[in-house]
Amino acid sequence: MSDNSNLPALSKQISELVLAGSLSHAEQAFSEAVETHGDLAVVEVLSTLAPQVTALHLSGFDGGKTSLATLLVPPKAWADSLAFFAATWSDDMIEDDPERVAETLFAHVHGIVFSADDPERRAELLSEASATDHGATVFAILFSMAPKEMLELAGEVLAKGPYITSQTSSDSDVAPLAIELAKASEDGWDRALFELFPDFRHSGDIADAEYTDDPDEEQQFLMRSTKELLYRLRKQVPSSRSNVPKRGARKSIGTGIFS
Repeated sequence: MSDNSNLPALSKQISELVLAGSLSHAEQAFSEAVETHGDLAVVEVLSTLAPQVTALHLSGFDGGKTSLATLLVPPKAWADSLAFFAATWSDDMIEDDPERVAETLFAHVHGIVFSADDPERRAELLSEASATDHGATVFAILFSMAPKEMLELAGEVLAKGPYITSQTSSDSDVAPLAIELAKASEDGWDRALFELFPDFRHSGDIADAEYTDDPDEEQQFLMRSTKELLYRLRKQVPSSRSNVPKRGARKSIGTGIFS
């Protein structure tokens, strides 16, 4: 962007539109910025937005919707915004249907990570997100949707290391994302696994663990449930969460949102 003097005004405009719930208008503003100044204008604006604003904007898009913000959000800005993603979840949503909440989160993460066929950007997104405590919890939530497959995958990752490919024995939708995380960041992969399976402190032990599908049989190791992890992530939302509008709530400008 050749004239950075436009950045503050554009950032303010985007923030006000997002907080007002006008995501389509915010996207239009991004589109006009691209036409006038190029892609880097959107990248720079997204890097300056408050992470809670970025979270609110991106939460309106999933793998089935296209968004310039989804395609261009800087890895660090996305990683920071994940800390606020759970702020829109109510107790009722988590209690009544935690799996559906997790699926919504999966759609968001998958949509961002696989928004473009760019392995380098994909690795940067996953590395930045998994380097944070809230990021580890996010990936643990997704892994909790397919715990048996994650244990099996841990064995494959341990055996193949960086040579692991997307072709695995698992047919879970979460598996490709998990593999990309393992390839992008060994530490991030381990942190997510240990968040889901807190009894373990070495991925080799996880790989040797046996998962039972029998609901009447107790697991031989501690595994956090999807519901527990959803609450855990919400507790990691920064203190401004009390001012974050719940999903479906009416949004307005000038009422202390995100203050």
